Formats: sequence, C-alpha cells, structure tokens
Amino acid sequence: MKAKKSLGQHFLKSQVALSAIIDAGDIRADDIVLEIGPGEGILTERLLQLAEKVIAIEKDFRLIPVLKEKFSKEIKSGKLDLIEKDILKFDVSKMPFDIRKYKMVSNIPYYITGQVLRMFLGSNSQPESMTLLVQKEVAERVVAKDGKESLLSLSVKVFGRPKIMRIVGRGAFSPQPKVDSAILHIENISRRNLDNVDEKFFFKVLHSGFAHKRKQLLSNLLNLQNTPIIKDLLTLRVSKLGKEECVRAFLECEIDLKARAEDISLEKWLKLCKSLLIGIK
Repeated sequence: MKAKKSLGQHFLKSQVALSAIIDAGDIRADDIVLEIGPGEGILTERLLQLAEKVIAIEKDFRLIPVLKEKFSKEIKSGKLDLIEKDILKFDVSKMPFDIRKYKMVSNIPYYITGQVLRMFLGSNSQPESMTLLVQKEVAERVVAKDGKESLLSLSVKVFGRPKIMRIVGRGAFSPQPKVDSAILHIENISRRNLDNVDEKFFFKVLHSGFAHKRKQLLSNLLNLQNTPIIKDLLTLRVSKLGKEECVRAFLECEIDLKARAEDISLEKWLKLCKSLLIGIK
C-alpha cells in the first residue's frame, strides 16, 4: 500500500521498534487498547496477541478492506473493533468500551500529535496511559529535555507523567520521514493535580503566561484582568487582576518577579493559580 503524504503516513517496519512500543505500553491480558491509525496492521497484530480487546480507528478508506481481510477472525470474535473514522472527529465520550479502563498505543501521524494529546488528556474519558510514536523533537519538548517548560510540556504534565522510552531512527519507517521519532509514554493519567484548581482557570493562566515568550511572566499575566472565571458552574466576572494581585501571588509562591513562563515548574504553576484565585475572590 502506497503511503498517502496528505495523511502523514509512515508505515512502521522495524520489529525492534515494534517490540519497544509494546514493552513501553505494558499491555496485559485484561487490557483494552485503543490504536489510532493502524495502517497495515503491524502493531495491531501484536496488540491482539496481548490485549483482551483492541479498538483500531483508521481514517484511510483504502486500508479498511486490507485490515478486514487480515483480521477477519478477530473482528468476527469481537476481539477487534475496526472503525473507519478521522480520530479528530471522533467523540471520545462515546467510546465503545468501559471508558474508565483503556490504554492508547499508536504510531500516529506527526501533524496530529498535539491535537491527540489535548483531545484525550483533556477529555472525561482519559486513558490510563498513552504510548505514542511521535516526532523526536516533539517528545523532547513534552518532557522538557532542555530544562525549559513549554505550553505543551505543562499541558501534558498536569495530567500525567511523560517519559521518552526510546529513540526510533527514520529508517524504521516506509517511506522514511525526514526526522527521527521517539516512543513517548505518558503514565498515571488523571486529574489529581487539578483537584484544588479550576481546570479552565489553570489553562487560561497558562496560555496567558506563554502568550509572549520573550516577556516576563508577570507582564504576561496582567492580560488576565477581566477574564471570565469558571467557578461552581457559574461564570463570574473578575473586575480586575492587576499588578498588585500578581506580585502578591508571586511572592507567596516564591517565584522570581523577573521569571519567564518557561522557568516555572508545574508545581509552582498550580500554586500560582491557587494564590491568584484566592486574591480575586
């Protein structure tokens, strides 16, 4: 099957990389696994050998008959659900299985990585873990390999613990991509970090903090004034969140007044949000 460039298809061929993904996913006999973009089914085949059930979502209509023929027995027995759908148009809340217990293991197109992370980590049907073969550079940004946080890294870390399990060279795919890949594993996915912080407010603060990368965090956060805050399911209007309130919160959280957003850890971002909310009640 010729890969479609428009779909960002790069079919995985390396058995070594395949085994590394399976190991990272920690698939058990009672697991339900969601796979995005099964392609020609090389990963699907291994998942079916280990998991109780696999749900594979494929956008490319050309691959559906190939997969149906290859896995006819598994589809007939109910071990494999094959869904022809664009994952970005898929309603996560209508998963055809127990939404409390599933793992995601996928080799996804590079161009939808950010959307897939936001879609599933921020949903009410979060997976237990996500094991994704993604662009190496993106994986390094997620784990903040250079020690600098980003909107992407913090948006992932607030929900789970990301780790790069293995680098996969471009030669592991057909056709070869122009860059190397990495197996990114996100475990312990939950909303525990947000137990005492309004989620919508947290992300408003986060987006404001990274709005102008070269500016200091304090300056960026002044844009939060007159922001609608969601609390107790009611939309309240904050009259003002000025410099005085922000400085107080920074000092309370022991954040340098000249710090930039990339220098602040997740723990301090959460503390900052709590302090800002207290200051504007």
